[in-house]
Amino acid sequence: MLVGGGAAMWPLAAGAQQQRVWRIGFLSGKSEPSSLATTVYGEFLNGMNDFGYIEGRDFTMEWRFVAGDFSRLPGMAADLVARQVDVIIAGFTGAALAAKKATASIPIILGYAADPVGSGLVESLARPGGNVTGLATYLPELASKQFELLTAVVPKLSRVGILMNPNNLAYVGMLKTTRGVAAATGIELALLEARSTDETKHAFEKLEEQVEAVMVVPDPVYDPPRTVVADLALKHRLPSIHPYAEYTELGGLMSYGDSLGKFYRRAAYFVDKIFKGAQPRELPVEQPTTFEFVINLRTAKALGLDMPATLLARADKVLE
Repeated sequence: MLVGGGAAMWPLAAGAQQQRVWRIGFLSGKSEPSSLATTVYGEFLNGMNDFGYIEGRDFTMEWRFVAGDFSRLPGMAADLVARQVDVIIAGFTGAALAAKKATASIPIILGYAADPVGSGLVESLARPGGNVTGLATYLPELASKQFELLTAVVPKLSRVGILMNPNNLAYVGMLKTTRGVAAATGIELALLEARSTDETKHAFEKLEEQVEAVMVVPDPVYDPPRTVVADLALKHRLPSIHPYAEYTELGGLMSYGDSLGKFYRRAAYFVDKIFKGAQPRELPVEQPTTFEFVINLRTAKALGLDMPATLLARADKVLE
């Protein structure tokens, strides 16, 4: 039997033990999808099933979406705390920071985060030291590899656009690394800032005139299931590289990095540990040990690109 306090109970027959129904809050920077099950969020629910938890029987969800308006995060986090959820899943670094400011006692699980140490979420990856733990990515290292792959596709590349949300300060380290790599190769960078879909469209209009390719920095504003970034890159005939495989599946040229779905599914491991009595400070923050390189050959053909055979051979998946 799962044990704990502060949540509703299912009414059972007289004499039977009452089973805890946990309340899980999920704080996302994205827009609410029409169907949770068919998105990366569904992978979190699948992960809970992996550990034997059934939604409605063993746990209920409190979903909160801010649709790219990060100013709403503190209010959403405070609402989850007021509802006395047992754990909060943070969909990105900004959500985790808002949740940590709202509570020092409710466990917070990083579903996906960049630089949790530098942002002050945890004391160290091995010893988080507070009420936050979960999963984090290697953004600076990923940026370097993404840049290398992009130059392999466009050999005479001289100027690359970096699309990022200036409201998301978690990516300062990634931007610094990318600038260093670009400087070493003699390639110029153009920083394009976009906080919304409209600003993203405007950024691509500027990109088309200024650059020959684009790198997309992960952010809830651009994340799948949105297709706007992949569509705009194709419309403006710009080779693009993205942080998640989900982008490439939606039409982006290439991706190198993590899978949001895998991150969210793994987050269920931390929730299970918390439900069984573990403290966040006892659970080291995990980082991925492998990354996936995906190429969309259909997009390459639409852009008129001849993808090098050596690059295709390196890909973990080629979409044809």
